[in-house]
Amino acid sequence: MSMIKKSITVTDKQNEWMQSQLKNGEYASDSELLRDLIRKEQRRNEDINVIREALIVGEQSGYSTKSAEQILQEFKEKRRINV
Repeated sequence: MSMIKKSITVTDKQNEWMQSQLKNGEYASDSELLRDLIRKEQRRNEDINVIREALIVGEQSGYSTKSAEQILQEFKEKRRINV
């Protein structure tokens, strides 16, 4: 995978937080930290889109005889398969 160099500007407070993450050994570099934050945000957006699509399907399908627990379990199983 090719890498593209970027220059960013952060606030003092954001920099302090980033440095604390590096200091506690969570990340080896600012770049690693930022890449991980981007990956997490991408995953969060994917999860939101899956939920939105499921809500649309659910609204269009009408009422269900399944319990909330059954529906949640099916969603979790489906999500594991798609990961």
